[in-house]
Amino acid sequence: MIARIKFKDGFLVPLHSHVHEQVTQVISGSMRFWFGENKEQTMDLYPGDVVVIPSNLPHEALMIGEVEEIDTWAPPRQDWLDKTDDYLRK
Repeated sequence: MIARIKFKDGFLVPLHSHVHEQVTQVISGSMRFWFGENKEQTMDLYPGDVVVIPSNLPHEALMIGEVEEIDTWAPPRQDWLDKTDDYLRK
């Protein structure tokens, strides 16, 4: 499953995890990721950067500036298809 997403500056995707492997590529703006239950690892991504997030790894992301990015998940995100991804829609 592939999604091209635009976020406003300051938008926070709260700490969550899922069974899907996720690949995120930043097109514009920058993203700050935290990884792990206690957010032990931090990574900043800039245009052209890519990160692979393994299945079940807790992660959080803060948008710095207007962000456009592409996410790819395997397997497809059923919670996105049926709109039950409450962690992102609140």
